[in-house]
Amino acid sequence: MQTITKPLDVLIIGAGLSGVGTACHIAREFPNKTIALIERRKTLGGTWDLFRYPGIRSDSDMASFGYGFKPWLSSKVLADGPAIRDYVIETAKEFKLYEKTHFGLQTQTANWSSEDKLWTLVTRNEDSGEEQVFTCRYLISCTGYFNHDYGYRPEFPGEENFKGQIIHPQQWPEDLDYSNKRVVVIGSGATAVTLLPAMAEKVSHITMLQRSPSYVFALPNKDKVSDALGKFLPGSVVFKLARGRNIAIQRALYISCRRWPNAMRKFLLSQVEKQIGPDIDMRHFTPKYMPWDERLCVVPDGDLFKALLSGKASIETDHIDRFTEKGILLKSGKELEADIIISATGLTLQMLGGMAISVDGEARPLNEQMVYKGLLIENIPNLAWVFGYTNAPWTLKADLAGRYLCRLFKHMEAEDKTVAMPVSAPGIALDVGIVDSLQSGYVQRAKDIMPRQGKQAPWQVTMHYGKDKAMLLKDAVADEALRMH
Repeated sequence: MQTITKPLDVLIIGAGLSGVGTACHIAREFPNKTIALIERRKTLGGTWDLFRYPGIRSDSDMASFGYGFKPWLSSKVLADGPAIRDYVIETAKEFKLYEKTHFGLQTQTANWSSEDKLWTLVTRNEDSGEEQVFTCRYLISCTGYFNHDYGYRPEFPGEENFKGQIIHPQQWPEDLDYSNKRVVVIGSGATAVTLLPAMAEKVSHITMLQRSPSYVFALPNKDKVSDALGKFLPGSVVFKLARGRNIAIQRALYISCRRWPNAMRKFLLSQVEKQIGPDIDMRHFTPKYMPWDERLCVVPDGDLFKALLSGKASIETDHIDRFTEKGILLKSGKELEADIIISATGLTLQMLGGMAISVDGEARPLNEQMVYKGLLIENIPNLAWVFGYTNAPWTLKADLAGRYLCRLFKHMEAEDKTVAMPVSAPGIALDVGIVDSLQSGYVQRAKDIMPRQGKQAPWQVTMHYGKDKAMLLKDAVADEALRMH
């Protein structure tokens, strides 16, 4: 066992967009603090290094999905996975964080010692099997929300009879040749609507098979407004304007869907109808639920609709009866022949990267605690848990989290405090998870592993950028719920 004996001031788990962004804030505000990042993969980027399926891209515009302190200067609105990974790496190197990252380590356990006022984190090197132990004064989890080892894939009746390949996008084979193959993609979410147009040109035919439709919204993939402004304004100013504009538009869209669901449903469906015309049945794009009961699926430049209209792709709304040797037999009796079946059936949620948390040797399961200000965890000292938005770009919340932590650290230094732990008052807790309002299958399957929330601030999770901005950046750091000593 190798032990890193000198305690770090801050240890961050996860070196994706959230982890690197949080580290950048702290490194900039506290140049004398010792910081390290732990990353299970062999490079930076997290999600954007893990997923390698065709067309992998952001589903939020990069002006608001990227870092506020690191302008995304391309006029391309939705960026592909490799571009986002390069952006994360470039940012980390600018802030001298690449050399502070320990790669290839899977976190196992973390225990807080009240006597030592330190976290002890046990990790395992996945190549050698060797354990490495880190100690730190403050621990920050930026591990995202899903299991990186496997996605969610139901067992399909008769799948052992299928003679072709069955693939989950999370484990995409690097050498997969789908040229002139018949492909069926099972799913209707962001991954499915990305795969269909990305693969359509090469395949013989590709079909998206969905049990029920999602709301699909076409978005121009070139920011013409920023392009025009860029002719006479500095790039940093153009980026700031685009970021503010896009955040406002996203928020307005979400609020409108919640406030006027029937009107917004008509609007969203009319946009699709204009794109597909009379040749494609609108039932494939007419969900049974209201807008934003699940996330909207964004398609750049309407590429999904173009693929369908080209004849190289099609869409089926039906239930699977069973797999056959040749493909999939539907409940309607129709058989979809396939050489490759892609199960774009969602993620398996996981908190803290699967790490077990304890305080003085006593387990502190995350789902038994409430979340304070959407960031700190009840009854666990010196721990931050960065969880982004479900109704806006994930990194908007991560950015606020990093800035709040800098405020917290400054306050603790000024007050000569070393430990901060949220403690709730009796009667505050609700038996409600922080994302229970979303109806997406992968969320509902895992709602019991999520932290709980309370009836009121600071224990209520609003998923509201404006309210969070005020709470995390303007409200006083010290309050009766945050115990410091």
